[in-house]
Amino acid sequence: MKAVVLGGGGLTGRCTVRDLARNGHFSEITVADLDAELARSAASAAGGRGVRAETVDARDPASLARVLGGADVCVNAVQYTFNLEVMGACLEAGVPYLDFGGLFHMTRRQLEWDGKFRKRKLLAIPGLGQVPGVSNVLAAQATGDLDRVDSISIRDGWRDFTEGGPEVLFTWSPSTFLDEMEKAAAVFEDGQFRDYPAMSGAEEFDFPAPVGRTRVYRTLHSEPATLVPFLAGKGVRHVEWKEGGPGIDVLRTMSLLGLGSSRPVKVRGQEVVPREFILALLRREGLLGIPPGVTVNDWEVCDLEIHGESSGRPVHRHAQARFPPKPEWGLSATEYAVGVCGAIGAEMIVDGTIAAVGVVPPEGCVPAGPFRAALAERGIETTIHPPEPPLPAVDPRPRKGGKM
Repeated sequence: MKAVVLGGGGLTGRCTVRDLARNGHFSEITVADLDAELARSAASAAGGRGVRAETVDARDPASLARVLGGADVCVNAVQYTFNLEVMGACLEAGVPYLDFGGLFHMTRRQLEWDGKFRKRKLLAIPGLGQVPGVSNVLAAQATGDLDRVDSISIRDGWRDFTEGGPEVLFTWSPSTFLDEMEKAAAVFEDGQFRDYPAMSGAEEFDFPAPVGRTRVYRTLHSEPATLVPFLAGKGVRHVEWKEGGPGIDVLRTMSLLGLGSSRPVKVRGQEVVPREFILALLRREGLLGIPPGVTVNDWEVCDLEIHGESSGRPVHRHAQARFPPKPEWGLSATEYAVGVCGAIGAEMIVDGTIAAVGVVPPEGCVPAGPFRAALAERGIETTIHPPEPPLPAVDPRPRKGGKM
């Protein structure tokens, strides 16, 4: 079996590579990245036979075709703006696909390719990472026994206890974070999507330890794009996402100053793209990922608050996931959770645990029982209370028709 991890040298892709190499499901793992040095570093850290580095340019169909040849699954860890290019290459090569999210609008565009993948009897899973990903699977199980779902409010908070590290640090794509700070937040309410200003709707929320009380804000995210159609038959009227923790206000300030803009500005007669300048500066200062010598100790918690009805009785539930860091791998909570979810998904695709065709979000194809068990093996706790709803007699399988 051969797995290809595109963007495998990046902050989350390198974790996917390492987890895949540790578990031994694949005889060959290709670490494909535009940065050859990062790809080699990730392959070396993973160790084991059959792990090799290759350079790839997601903008070049020929480059993608070369690395995807003979693959049994592709984990796409590149910037979400390239999701359709990678999906197209996987469709052409006949390779099952998954990614870590499309920030709502890209996700909706990906869902439009459902017919293309069905025609090839091929699977593509948009958003099988941490959030989206774990959040979607928990939402599916937590609502599975309900006759009606009124609302789902998803809140994500984090806290950093790391000592000795820099005050500002990015453990997730800064480009994606800046998009979340700049783009309008899509909230589903009263049966339709409405746009709200980014970072609006501030709310203090009590997360489980060790995160605790944290201020969260509305930002653009993928979950509403897929959960709304998934739960349409249960009459869902409200779905929204909020997030918050150390560093989010810094990002908002950067956005307000225009530092996330892709529009060039003239500086001493030279055109400079603010976002590209910021990214280059972060790389130069070593602020992408956990620096060598620093023992990471951050935590992240996702809480889904669900209101609905079962057998005529109102139901109020919380589904939660606690994401630890992986200090022995030098990975933050986000890097670790996103990366291992990609590895779990790849393994479940090739062993047939996930058996679907088309473009199917996690809530529509990932069996909650095996997925949550795999998370637990990696130290990621998930709970649904009160009470824990039963797993469906038949987990998600290929759909007979219609769109998610």
